[in-house]
Amino acid sequence: MYFAALLARTEDGWEASDTELDDVETLSDLTELAREASDDDTVIVFIEQEDAWFGIVRIEGEEDPRIYVSDGAAAARSSYGEILTREILGDDVDALVDELESLDLDGTEDGEPLDGDSDDDETTGVAAEAVPAAPVGDRLILADLGMSTADLLALDSDALAEIADALGAAEVLEAVR
Repeated sequence: MYFAALLARTEDGWEASDTELDDVETLSDLTELAREASDDDTVIVFIEQEDAWFGIVRIEGEEDPRIYVSDGAAAARSSYGEILTREILGDDVDALVDELESLDLDGTEDGEPLDGDSDDDETTGVAAEAVPAAPVGDRLILADLGMSTADLLALDSDALAEIADALGAAEVLEAVR
C-alpha cells in the first residue's frame, strides 16, 4: 500500500494534496504531476510504502528533480520505488545488473536458468540486489527547508510526519492523510 502526497510551497505557506500515482510510469510523469500542482514554486512529493521505505522528490520550477530514497533496496522492489532508484543510480545499476547476469554462478551451462526459474524473476532479483539497502540520493534535499542531513538519515517509521513538521507543514499534510 502506497501513500503519496504533494506539498506545494506558495506565498501563503504550504498547501497539501494527496495524489494518485496510477498514471505514473516514469519520473517524467511524476514531475509533470508535481508541476501541475504549482507553477514555479517548490513542490515536494512524498511517496511511502507502508514502513518499508519512503521517497522524496523535490521539484523547483523547470530544474531537474532532486530525489532521496530511505532504503534503495526496498524501494527497488516496488514499482514507484524502482522509478526513483533507477533515476538516482542510473547506468551504475544497469551496468551492475548486466555484469551479474553474465556470470555463470549457478552451475548450469551457458548461464541457462535452473528448472522452474524464469529470466524475468532472475533479472528483477538481481536488479534489487544491485541497489544498496541504505539511503540513496540527495541527502541535502531538505537542508535549506529546515531538515539537516543527520535528521533526514535518522528518520524511521513516521518519517513523512516528521518531515512535514520540520517544514512547518504538519497540519496541512495531516489533513490529506
